[in-house]
Amino acid sequence: MADQIGVVTHFFDKIGVAVIKLEKGKLSVGEKIKIEAKEGDFEQAVESMQIEHQQIDSASAGQEFGLKVDQAVKEGDKVYLAE
Repeated sequence: MADQIGVVTHFFDKIGVAVIKLEKGKLSVGEKIKIEAKEGDFEQAVESMQIEHQQIDSASAGQEFGLKVDQAVKEGDKVYLAE
């Protein structure tokens, strides 16, 4: 199993955006992540990331960012770098 890199801290269901706190490493647009969700795990590509409504290309450990997700997630869902 891949190392956990972050956790979902909030989910805006109307716009399908998760707030993810990156706990270690770095995550960039173009990489794939796996979200271990209570509703079922899924993988997706990171297509766009935002901090305070500003587009970013990557986030580092300690940062929180918004990410459009393919499925609903819940607070506490774990985020992994997909293998």
